[in-house]
Amino acid sequence: MKDNKLGTRFVELLKILIKIAIMGLVMASIILINRKYLMERNVISGTFSMPMNISMYTLIVIIITSSVQSVFGVGILLFGTPLLLLQYEKLTLVLPIVLPISIAINIFQVVKHYKYIDTGFYKRILFITIPFVIVFLALVLFLEAKFKNLCIGIFVGLFMLFVALKSYSRRIEQILKTFVKYEKTYFIVMGIIHGLTNLGGSLLTAIAHEKNYPKDTTRVTVGVSYGTFALFQMLTLLLAVIGIISIPGFAADNMNISFSNVIYLIVGVVIFLLTEKFLYTNIDNEKYNKIFGIFLFVSGVLLIVKSL
Repeated sequence: MKDNKLGTRFVELLKILIKIAIMGLVMASIILINRKYLMERNVISGTFSMPMNISMYTLIVIIITSSVQSVFGVGILLFGTPLLLLQYEKLTLVLPIVLPISIAINIFQVVKHYKYIDTGFYKRILFITIPFVIVFLALVLFLEAKFKNLCIGIFVGLFMLFVALKSYSRRIEQILKTFVKYEKTYFIVMGIIHGLTNLGGSLLTAIAHEKNYPKDTTRVTVGVSYGTFALFQMLTLLLAVIGIISIPGFAADNMNISFSNVIYLIVGVVIFLLTEKFLYTNIDNEKYNKIFGIFLFVSGVLLIVKSL
């Protein structure tokens, strides 16, 4: 009996150490990139300071969206991107802030509930969706587009409203089941939209809600998929920044990489830990499904309003 308890404690301690190590790696990568690319410019100007400019607006956005992602598995990219675009205007300025936070929170979620991941669903994300995320993100870096003008959000928002109402209409539920039969097309469209706009999380949550997973399966499956979106986006950016892949029109000097991003990352993780302890663990499956439906509905409305 004592051996079992010791074994359980050891596993829990190991999980904590893994989380700390992953956090350290993510933070170290940000600092290393910052030193290599921003300090090189400082050397030219004769200074060696590491830029750090904490924005209160950005901090508030991160606190709110981290809370949302802690419960639903998505939020920082889905809501943080359009909100931060109001301040930074270009996606290349926003991604270095939101991607590390999103990845870190999703890692925490996956480490805790990895046994509940729908592996079949995740394989489709990995092999169907991710290639389109990469290709269309590269296209975005090439065009340096302003995504608030693409108006894709209004169509995604309407679809989310439709999915949110499935619990109240058998007709809608049947239509969705028919639509999901064409899953391959759905996963391709999801990748294209996420690569272009960072709004793929909306389609991800919509299909997860349609599948009626239990609470933990919903969050961890959405979380591991969403985290994979962000991970491959970050890898694409890193490869473009260090010049391994060449994207015409992409200017690494315009990337928003600073020590401030580490502070934002720490804040996001702390918010996750607090939300996990005091909110998520107190929501049962039935309440979670209802709240998730409300979340989809509100998300759809916000996307439509933003796009008008």
